[in-house]
Amino acid sequence: MAAHRKLRARSLSGNTARTAATLALAGAATATAFDGTGHAEPQLTTAQVRTQVDRLYREAEAATEKYNGAHEKASAAQHRLNTLRDETARRQDRLNTARDALGASAAAQYREGAIAPSWQLALSSSPDRYLDDAAFAERAGHHQAQQVTRVRAQLREVERLRGAARVEAKSVRSRQAELKRQKDAVTTKLEQARQLLARLTPPEREKATTGTRAVQVRAAGGGRSAPAGSGRTSAGRTTTPTARPVPAPTSRASAAVAYAYRKLGSPYVWGATGPNAFDCSGLIQAAYRSAGVSLPRTTYAQINAGRRVSRSQLQPGDLVFFYSGVSHVGIYVGNGRMIHAPNPSAPVRVAPIDQMPFAGATRVA
Repeated sequence: MAAHRKLRARSLSGNTARTAATLALAGAATATAFDGTGHAEPQLTTAQVRTQVDRLYREAEAATEKYNGAHEKASAAQHRLNTLRDETARRQDRLNTARDALGASAAAQYREGAIAPSWQLALSSSPDRYLDDAAFAERAGHHQAQQVTRVRAQLREVERLRGAARVEAKSVRSRQAELKRQKDAVTTKLEQARQLLARLTPPEREKATTGTRAVQVRAAGGGRSAPAGSGRTSAGRTTTPTARPVPAPTSRASAAVAYAYRKLGSPYVWGATGPNAFDCSGLIQAAYRSAGVSLPRTTYAQINAGRRVSRSQLQPGDLVFFYSGVSHVGIYVGNGRMIHAPNPSAPVRVAPIDQMPFAGATRVA
C-alpha cells in the first residue's frame, strides 16, 4: 500500500533566500516596466541639457535650410504650373473662337448648298461672272483649309500644354510632400529641445541657452570657448559692444550691416525672412535685400553667391558660414564678430565667429 506523506516546508536561508529576494525584485521591476511606471526621467545636469539642446537646434537648423530650399522649389513649381494653366486657358479660348468660325462657315455652306462647278457654268447667265465667282470660291476654300490647319495646330498646342501642366502638377505634389517632411523634422527637433529645457528651473534654463555654441566647439575638439558677444542676451538684456564698429568697404555691404544692427533683438523663427523675425539665412537675405542685392534663400546656395574669401581676409558685410554641412550663416561686422540669428532660445545678436566651427566665407558686395 502506497504511503502518502505530507511534504514538510523548508525554510529559506542563506543563498536561497538571497536568490528568492533577487528574483522577486527582478519580477517587480519587470512588472512596473511593462505597465509603464518603472522608468523615471534621468536627471541631466545643466551642461548636459545645454549640449543636447544645442545639438537639437543644429539639427533643426539643418532641417530648416532643407525646408527653405524645398519651399523655394515648391513655389517655383507652383508658379510654373499657374503659368501653364493660364497659357492653356488663353490657347483654349483662341481654339474655341477658331472652331466657332469654322462652324459658321460650314453652316453657311450647308444652307446655300453645293452645286457642281460644271452645272454652275452651264446655268450661269454670265460666264465671266461665274469665272470670277469660281476664283473667289477657290480662294475662300484655300482660306478655309488654312483655318482648319491652324485649328489643328492650336488643338495640338493645347494638348501639349495640358500634358506639361499634368507633369508640373505632379512635381508640385512631390515638392509639397518634401516640404511637409522637412517641416515635421524641424518641429520634432524643436519640440524635443523645448521638452528638455522645460525640465530646468528658469535660472538653469537661462544658463543652458547662453553660449551653447561654444559647448559644441569644445565637444568637437574645436579649442577653447569664446566669451559671449555683444548685442542682446537670450533674455533680451542689452550688453555693451566690446569694440567700436568697423566701417564696411562698400556702400551695399554697409547698408546690409546697418540693417542687421537694426534687427538686434528680433526673435528667431524658423522659415522667417523678416521684417520682424528671422532664421539665420533669412536674416542674411533680408539684410542684403535692403541693400539692393538679391541673394538665394538657403545657406547652401548663399555660400556660392559671391567670391570666396579666407578667414584672414574678412571684411564687414562678408557672409560667414559654420559647420561641415554649411547649415548656419551670419554677417561679419568686424573685430572677429558677426550678427546672426542663433536659434529659438536666442534672438538676433552679435557674437564671436569662433563660437562655432568655421566653414567658409563669401563676399557678395
